[in-house]
Amino acid sequence: MAAETLQTHAFVLTRRAAADPYQAYQLFSAEHGALHALQRLSRKNPAGQATLDLFDEAALVLESSSQGRTWFVREARVLARAPAGGWSYAALQAASAFTLMIARNPVIAESRGRIAALLRTGIAAFAAGERPAIVAFKCLYCFARDEGHPVKEQWFPLLPAADREAVAALINRPLAGQAASAETVARLQLSLEEYLRGYTEILLE
Repeated sequence: MAAETLQTHAFVLTRRAAADPYQAYQLFSAEHGALHALQRLSRKNPAGQATLDLFDEAALVLESSSQGRTWFVREARVLARAPAGGWSYAALQAASAFTLMIARNPVIAESRGRIAALLRTGIAAFAAGERPAIVAFKCLYCFARDEGHPVKEQWFPLLPAADREAVAALINRPLAGQAASAETVARLQLSLEEYLRGYTEILLE
C-alpha cells in the first residue's frame, strides 16, 4: 500500500523519547485534530528540517503507511517557538498540563479551529510568565466552552455572586488588569474542575 502524505500546520502537545533514533510527539492540527508522529533525530537534518520541541507551532509534511495511525515527520518548519529560557516552573507545569489535557481529549471537528487559536494564545500567555494560574483557568474554561459544554449556562449561575464577579473578571480582563488573589483563582479552578468531572466527559488527568 502506498504511503499517505499530509501537509498541515500543527502544535506540539507532548514530546517523549521513542525507540532510538526517534522522538515521539502528540500533535494538534486545526484541520485534522490529534496526530501521533515520530521524527528521526539526526545531526544531519536536511535543509528546512527542524527538530520539533514542546509547544512549537510548525508547518509539517507527514507520511504514514498505517492509514494515519502513526505519522513520520518528513519536513518540519517551525512557525512559532516559545522562548527556551525564562520559563518559571509554575508556568511550564501549567502549560504542560494544558497541552496534555488537549492530547487526552478528542476534539470535535467543529471546534478544532477554536482550539488551535486557544493553543496559540494560551502558549504565548504561559511563556510570558505572568500569573500562570490565571492563564490555566482561562484556558480550561475556554476549552470546555469551545467543546460545547454549557459552563456559562450551567456552572457559572450556581456560583455565589462574588465568585461570579471574579470569574467574569478572570475570563474577560487581560492579565495586566487582574486583581484576583491566588487563593481565589485556586478555589475557582477547583470548582470548575469538579463541575467538568461531574457533568462532562473531559479527561483532566
